[in-house]
Amino acid sequence: MTIKRDNEQAMEHRSDMGATHVALPVTDIERSIAFYGRYAGMQVVHRRTDEQTGSTVVWLSDLTRPFVVVLIQAPMIDHSLGGMFCHLGVGVGSRNEVERRCVAAHEEGLQVMGPIDSGYPVGYWAYIVHPDGHNLELSHGQEVGLTVAQHSHPPA
Repeated sequence: MTIKRDNEQAMEHRSDMGATHVALPVTDIERSIAFYGRYAGMQVVHRRTDEQTGSTVVWLSDLTRPFVVVLIQAPMIDHSLGGMFCHLGVGVGSRNEVERRCVAAHEEGLQVMGPIDSGYPVGYWAYIVHPDGHNLELSHGQEVGLTVAQHSHPPA
């Protein structure tokens, strides 16, 4: 009994808080791992086969924070993170990096919108469209981290 209680307390202490993931259905898990690795700087941190569905499930992370993109193998995509406004946003280190990744995606035959300089607070950004229709936004100059930090620790 004591061991079980200790394990439960350890799990409770390690339990995630706040936003942890976004899940996206994909038709080709390996192609998707390569896409997010190349254009979002993410790598596989967890992989399994779901026992109930038989689908492959992968967690991807850029290792900068405890947040993952969950890819779930699906036979078809009935809804994508697409359209004009739906996207997964990833900040990169420079405007040149936004441009470099856009050129690479275009050369690979992927649909690219931008880059566009929208000024503060949106910054310099572009969309690269995943083969299943999910929009990946690359940006430089957004201040999401700073804005969140200011609200987490308001000035005295």
